[in-house]
Amino acid sequence: MNYEGIVYRPPSEARSLIFQITIGCAHNNCTFCTMYRGKQFSIRNMDDIRMDFEEMASLYANQRLRIFLADGDAVIIPTDKLLTILEWIKELFPYAQRVTAYGAPRDVLYKSIDELKELNAAGLDMVYMGAESGDDNVLEYINKDATSNEIVSAALKLKEAGIKTSITLISGLGGYEFLESHAVKSAQLISKIKPEYVGFLTLMIDKDARIYKDIKEGRLKLLSPEDVAYEMELFLKNIDSDGTIFRANHASNYISLKGTLNADIDKMLSQIEKIKNNNSYKSEYLRGL
Repeated sequence: MNYEGIVYRPPSEARSLIFQITIGCAHNNCTFCTMYRGKQFSIRNMDDIRMDFEEMASLYANQRLRIFLADGDAVIIPTDKLLTILEWIKELFPYAQRVTAYGAPRDVLYKSIDELKELNAAGLDMVYMGAESGDDNVLEYINKDATSNEIVSAALKLKEAGIKTSITLISGLGGYEFLESHAVKSAQLISKIKPEYVGFLTLMIDKDARIYKDIKEGRLKLLSPEDVAYEMELFLKNIDSDGTIFRANHASNYISLKGTLNADIDKMLSQIEKIKNNNSYKSEYLRGL
């Protein structure tokens, strides 16, 4: 198996077989992210991808495993090539439980609904989409290259095609200035999409990220654990996404929450209240990734 650089995957793909079919991220310009800064975006040679598949099939062909297609936005690959890759997976890993990938909103919007339906029929089960926020001010500030309406349109397009969605948000991304609007508008965004999964991380800044300069010079005020708790309360009080599996139990989170919307909202709000009363937020040293 050949990997170029560090390969990232969603937390839920920890036990998955990961194939790097693109290198880096095509946008690679979000101000808070340094994951792919050292990589020049490219789509890997199909022969090299096939060789990786064949090598891993010699070890795992008969296992009921999950497969994740890396790097940052595998959905950007032209549909004919992506269909070929999915056909190889069916051929070489007949017992694979599911196939997933990252997909930026623009990647999805560039494809027709018929293309997405073809990809789903060929085996693409779910796309992870980093929405980060539902607030257009925050999205513009972090140079997301997508508006909230575009994120919603992309996610609903995936749903129409039969592809599940897992949406990621980042607590604290709007700083203190946009705390309330980031929370409420993110809740509104999820309510419009009603995805199968929502993951909430909490902002952690690499000093090489461009946004770090704003923090150092005071233009972006980071949230305290208490502020993050308030932000999460606002989000949960404004969400309506019945049946969505909700997770905020990433290593970065000051408060660890999990449940199913809308059924577990009251329970999670009670957990937040208990943590606030006991001042039992996760310590900074435990938030290391």
